[in-house]
Amino acid sequence: MQLARIHHVAIICADYAKSKRFYTEVLGLRVVAENYRAARASYKLDLALPDGSQIELFSFPEAPARPTRPEAQGLRHLSFEVQDVQAAADELAAQGIAVEPLRVDEYTGRRFTFFADPDGLPLELYEAGTVR
Repeated sequence: MQLARIHHVAIICADYAKSKRFYTEVLGLRVVAENYRAARASYKLDLALPDGSQIELFSFPEAPARPTRPEAQGLRHLSFEVQDVQAAADELAAQGIAVEPLRVDEYTGRRFTFFADPDGLPLELYEAGTVR
């Protein structure tokens, strides 16, 4: 088996409208498809990044909350590559989103920071480029 890339990441949200706005208007992801599944009382929103990778945003009635942040077993966080971490962090902060102080990856020398989506899912901004 030869895996080529990550196709999509699935996220279950508590407030569909709030999360849809966050991922489309704040993070700027493009809507590929939006479907309401009546049998599940659930929305499924397919969102795309410029490289073609996708996020599936789901709403399920009464889905349990994430037990801890960020060290629960399972997916730890979702990371997005950006050209300039400081500029991206400043954009988020200008929209009222709390962003942690920038840090430097001790192995790659690249800058990174964390913030959260409306449900508290840890999201990371990781700077592209060569090792410093």
